Amino acid sequence: MTRFEADSPRERRKLFADAVVAHRNRGSAFLTIEAERDPDVDGEDPGPWIQFAERTFNMDVTDEELDHLKGLLDEFPEFRIDQLESPEEAEGTNVRISARSDANRLAGFVDRVFQVVYGRSDDYQAWVTAI
Repeated sequence: MTRFEADSPRERRKLFADAVVAHRNRGSAFLTIEAERDPDVDGEDPGPWIQFAERTFNMDVTDEELDHLKGLLDEFPEFRIDQLESPEEAEGTNVRISARSDANRLAGFVDRVFQVVYGRSDDYQAWVTAI
């Protein structure tokens, strides 16, 4: 594993929290985290990604994934869906979630989204691809 990838829950959450801190310290436009593509889950589509900018998560989901995401938000009452966009020319929905919390809580949310919403196993691999 390199400094920008991790494949265990503890390592991933540390990586994600460190990326949030770096994003905030640098004042960058956004950070992007990607999970390894799983052909059994993703089919021909690329692997899932999550972006974070300022205090907002951004992600694309299918209808089924959106249902899982809404259920997951019960575990994170301080987070809320601010915007849902479903363009006619695209499959799925773009979701924006406001998330005002510390880096560790944000990291825990990202890890849970990849597992609960996107169906990744406990040992999935993730990368921070942009900070």
